[in-house]
Amino acid sequence: MDRHPNTHPHTDTHPHTDTHAHTDTHAHRRPAAHADSAAHAHRRPATHARSNMRLEGKVALVAGGTRGASRAIATELGRNGATVYVTGRTSAAPPPAGDGARTSDGIVRSEVGRAETIEGTVELITEAGGRGIAVRTDHLDPGQVRALAERVDTEQGRLDILVDGLWGGDNYLGWEQPVWEHSLADSLRMIRLGIDAHIITSHHLLPLLIRNPGGLLVEMTDGTAEYNSRFRVGTSLAFYVAKAAAHHLAMGQAHELSGYGCTAVAVTPRWLRSEAMLEHYDVTEENWRDALSQVPHFAISETPTFTGRAVAAFAADPDRDEFSGSTLNSGDLAKRYGIDDVDGSRPDSWRYLDEVVDVGKPADTTGYR
Repeated sequence: MDRHPNTHPHTDTHPHTDTHAHTDTHAHRRPAAHADSAAHAHRRPATHARSNMRLEGKVALVAGGTRGASRAIATELGRNGATVYVTGRTSAAPPPAGDGARTSDGIVRSEVGRAETIEGTVELITEAGGRGIAVRTDHLDPGQVRALAERVDTEQGRLDILVDGLWGGDNYLGWEQPVWEHSLADSLRMIRLGIDAHIITSHHLLPLLIRNPGGLLVEMTDGTAEYNSRFRVGTSLAFYVAKAAAHHLAMGQAHELSGYGCTAVAVTPRWLRSEAMLEHYDVTEENWRDALSQVPHFAISETPTFTGRAVAAFAADPDRDEFSGSTLNSGDLAKRYGIDDVDGSRPDSWRYLDEVVDVGKPADTTGYR
């Protein structure tokens, strides 16, 4: 996902999403105990010919869809026919009384501090030929999330796809600080952003999802289940716990949703060329390779659109329930559905991490994209 500027090339690729806001009906099929199986959680989807990806008639909600991978997912879901609600706290809309203040550019920002807005995401959906609806929401406020669910129910009467890309905790990460040295307030804030916001969102929105068989919940995360099974040295305890929680959220909710014919998975990109990463390296999407002189392994990076296309394809797959409870990555989903990044390549970033970066080889993406 979106790598923090201070990380090593092979670690901590997480998204700058905005926590204060990151289909076909089919018979439920569940291989025995797969939601709780570590082997299943690490399995890679088999190659699957890219099928009809249209999502007409489906209603999606992308929580934290302000920027990064979540913004791209919202755009691609809309491109493929879904009506997409985009939530977040960074917005050009007037804030409720006492809830945020406009800056000189007219934007109400979350603590992430960036200028991307939920309305900007809706503009991208519209440009892609879809329909997006921006709803300013703080997902740590149960009342606001309850009101969001009521609005979706009133306007649509259903919810088919819920993508939870909530985070926004990068600003609180004290790199390489043990728990007793790390700011306690900042540690607890990361837990609130990475866990509490997700549970609040599921509590209020999953009752809409389970009304109809075929619903999909996607918990966006940073790292595969295997990668996060060991402590991520150089980060912090609270960051690690918040990120590893997504795998357990997916497994637990897969079990709870199984009786309703709905699917829950976690999805991770790898090294994301997000707005923040491009800005950090002082490059654009057009000249991003200029950053390779600073960080050679950035050559394996991927656009947010790559993950967006992968999640949209997964949402349209009538056989996706076989992966319920597991963590999937953008590269494996791309193989399954025959998806390429915007430059026509197909980065296999997690395999590159294992086979090149972690064993100390020089940067060389030959055979990996």
